[in-house]
Amino acid sequence: MSVNLLTYREHDDLPIPNESISFAQDFYEKSFTKHHRGRDASLPCFTVQKNADDESSYTLKANYFIGVDWIDPGETALYIAPKLNSQNQEVDYLKMLFSSLRHPDVVNEIDELFEVKWNQPVIEIEQKQDLLTPFLVVEFLSLLKKIVRKGLKKSYYKVTHNLQSKVKGKVLVGKTIKHNLLQNKNLHTYCSFDEFGLNNKENRLLKKALSFVKRYLPNYAQLTNDIELQNTFNYINPAFHEVSDKIELNEIKQSKTNSFYKEYRPALRLAKLILKRFGYNISNTVQDKIQTPPFWIDMSKLFELYALGLLKDRFQNQVRFQYKYYGNELDYLLKSEAYKMVIDAKYKLKYIAGSHNEDIRQISGYARLRKVYEELELEQGSIIDCLVIHPDQDNGFENLEGIDLKATEITRYYDVYKVGLKLPHIN
Repeated sequence: MSVNLLTYREHDDLPIPNESISFAQDFYEKSFTKHHRGRDASLPCFTVQKNADDESSYTLKANYFIGVDWIDPGETALYIAPKLNSQNQEVDYLKMLFSSLRHPDVVNEIDELFEVKWNQPVIEIEQKQDLLTPFLVVEFLSLLKKIVRKGLKKSYYKVTHNLQSKVKGKVLVGKTIKHNLLQNKNLHTYCSFDEFGLNNKENRLLKKALSFVKRYLPNYAQLTNDIELQNTFNYINPAFHEVSDKIELNEIKQSKTNSFYKEYRPALRLAKLILKRFGYNISNTVQDKIQTPPFWIDMSKLFELYALGLLKDRFQNQVRFQYKYYGNELDYLLKSEAYKMVIDAKYKLKYIAGSHNEDIRQISGYARLRKVYEELELEQGSIIDCLVIHPDQDNGFENLEGIDLKATEITRYYDVYKVGLKLPHIN
């Protein structure tokens, strides 16, 4: 069945051509379910609404999410790509992700970056339109790099061997009779016993997903041409040389990991998602057209983590991420010799030429918290500087090294500043 796939970009607020319209309803909205600190919130990914002045036309309003989803299931789907700048360059969300994942603080946040609706009907798209698989692959390889740097986890695991002239562990009587005694191999015995090493279930699952990634990478130009990502894969691959990729997903229901191996939990989850994404069939990694479940990637959250990475590059542990105090959660709190400030990341274009009063009131409220004064070691009555970090593809900074964070003041306010970041892009 032919499906009408409409293509737009994030932040678009545009009419839908009349020849594309065959909607059954006057209004549509799809949401992203955000799970954060035990609380759920739904944020609209897009709306499609019939125009009041012309009932034969509709307008689409896209938010800060990229992905693909149904408007009318089975009839019309919507594909939202990353936004463009004035030079017709597309935001490279994969480089943003790869950059942010260099820092340990990001590991616990990756579950909030995307949502996949596995229980809904799939949508056929071109592989070059696939935003989800590269996203999962970059996350997965970044976590594996951290795991390999520490060293793969060793543990006890069950093995079965056909031993000659000796017995170890539990004798498998039925298997020994069938495969040895009935074939006149009287000196051989099938035994099951524990071994200690790298070939445990967790590492085998990671190796299986890595084999899918290895097959997939040459068929996705953006990942193939990324030297840093290729170097990451080449760094990871030899570490799994002694690990088998023979594993069934139902063998790993729960995995206990200590704090030293905290990357294993998200890495195992991503490994399962990658296998599920390809339908557990490695041949699906090389197809030109793919069947994808509806999914959304939260670009606002990704920008927040990207900005965190750049702050960490300059200030290291002097910047704290998601500082929490009695229901208030600041994006960043910076305490260095040169700066003591509350910082917020806003994935909004309006800061290029102006500001947003609600945002300023929010960040100013954070800067009045007693706990913030205590953390920054400031006396009551002093004014705490506030900074908004926002995207600016034309005139923003590529990093925060050496720049004056107070260079651009938001003119309607005292001691409130803004810094624009130029995001990685693809021509």
